[in-house]
Amino acid sequence: MSNHQPRLSIGLPVYNGEKFIKEAIDSVLAQTFEDFELIISDNASTDKTEEICRAYAAKDQRISYYRNQKNIGCAPNFNRVFELSSGEYFKWVAHDDLHAPDFLTKCIEVLDQDPSIILCHSKVYFIDEHGKFIQNYGIELKTDSPKPHERFHELLATHLCYQCYGVIRARALRMTPPMGSYGAADAIFLLRLGLLGRFYEIPEYLFFARSHSQQSLSMFFPDYLSCTQKNTQKSMRTLPDFHAYAVWFDSANQGKILFPHWRIFWEYFISVWQVKLTWYERISCYISFLNQFKGTEFLLIKDLLFTPQMNRFWQDLQKSSIQKQTINSLTVNSYLRSYQLNTSGRASPTKSTFMRWW
Repeated sequence: MSNHQPRLSIGLPVYNGEKFIKEAIDSVLAQTFEDFELIISDNASTDKTEEICRAYAAKDQRISYYRNQKNIGCAPNFNRVFELSSGEYFKWVAHDDLHAPDFLTKCIEVLDQDPSIILCHSKVYFIDEHGKFIQNYGIELKTDSPKPHERFHELLATHLCYQCYGVIRARALRMTPPMGSYGAADAIFLLRLGLLGRFYEIPEYLFFARSHSQQSLSMFFPDYLSCTQKNTQKSMRTLPDFHAYAVWFDSANQGKILFPHWRIFWEYFISVWQVKLTWYERISCYISFLNQFKGTEFLLIKDLLFTPQMNRFWQDLQKSSIQKQTINSLTVNSYLRSYQLNTSGRASPTKSTFMRWW
């Protein structure tokens, strides 16, 4: 590793990415902006990811490779690559996405010219597993507003969080809580960044998001390609499986009783108090929040009644109740037999009499 401190740190968290990671790294190395470090954090991959990454790190001193002893989940691994970074700017890279060669150059030019912008990204289109064009991503959010409550309102809309893969001021990231270990953590993370400063979207298609069966969107949000336009109507069919996402974001959630929608609502709610806002701005944020989530209250009930963990909880509670009743019945019968054997000609109490004593 060089002693030179790069202007940009690029973090690449990965798990079992052997199929696409060569293309992703080549896309980074082909950038016209070259003053960067590439930090790879391997989440205990079991395929050839380690071999591929170590080969790249041996060839280019800008690349450093780290490997977790166990899979710590997506969010902790995303946070880790930022913790290991040192640049003025920071960018996350997914192991399966690609970038135009001038993506970094154009993003950094925007950030250098305007200090009020804390995140710069570009338009997005989808590619398939072979790199062929599928469709444009048409969600455009007005996150360049100078008013934080207006940015908050925009980031409450249904979107796929691709702004996370823009270039971000590191100081803004340090002012924002790390990405959380719950469903919609990336959306809430972006919203909190948006409360701190403006985003800017370069009006060119410079970022190419790969769509394939192994990605989290395909696994937990199968209809996500239908949600590529702003103001997509919410329905049960277009909602992600936030419980599965919570486990994917952090493997420590596996087997725990989770209330994913309660957690999401709570995180949105407290976001408004994590930055300095006027009372008018706070109230405006909460009005937007209530309007956006109106009609989804049933999700809170769903958390309490229908999640797999709660189903197991009710089943265990029922089993426990049955076992307690069985034990009580056996105890009563045992006491009665003992009492009858030890009485000397006296009338034994009936079972109903004993139950009154009990």
